[in-house]
Amino acid sequence: MKHFDPILVVEGASDKAFISTFLEADFVITNGSEVSRETIEYLKEAKKTRDIVVLTDPDSPGKRIRDILDQNIPGLLHAFVPKEHSIKHHKVGVAESTEFDVMNALSHIIPSKAVKKGDLTLADFYDLGLSGTPDSKANRDKVAKKLHLGFGNAKTLLQRANALGISKEQIEEALQ
Repeated sequence: MKHFDPILVVEGASDKAFISTFLEADFVITNGSEVSRETIEYLKEAKKTRDIVVLTDPDSPGKRIRDILDQNIPGLLHAFVPKEHSIKHHKVGVAESTEFDVMNALSHIIPSKAVKKGDLTLADFYDLGLSGTPDSKANRDKVAKKLHLGFGNAKTLLQRANALGISKEQIEEALQ
């Protein structure tokens, strides 16, 4: 069993139970998209001495949890399982993915609100068809999957791409 040093934030007990079968880690469970004040305070304190990786479901409640945590705790790290690999029995979630997908996500961690490293602009996203066209969402999903950026709107994807220093050329390659 592999050991994971950062604290791993997941949505529910089923996520923890699934990941615990192949990864030894300290978990924090949010118990849904209404993250408690106590959980936020604990994570703020823990962040002083440990990295924290957020691995939530690839859906709207998962994004809401990420947003709440990001607003309250600077410097979080994020990992994303692909939505298309996280669906079983009409449920979407980390617990419905595979060990491979979780480990792959944890090997492609993205900083939250990092200091901008890249120089992509929203105009680049228009040029690349990632914003402002009927196919923009499908194109963003394709890029996000290939570059392990998680799903999101153009602004979110732009921020994550710049945080990792991803170039316009890399995005063009991902679109092919």
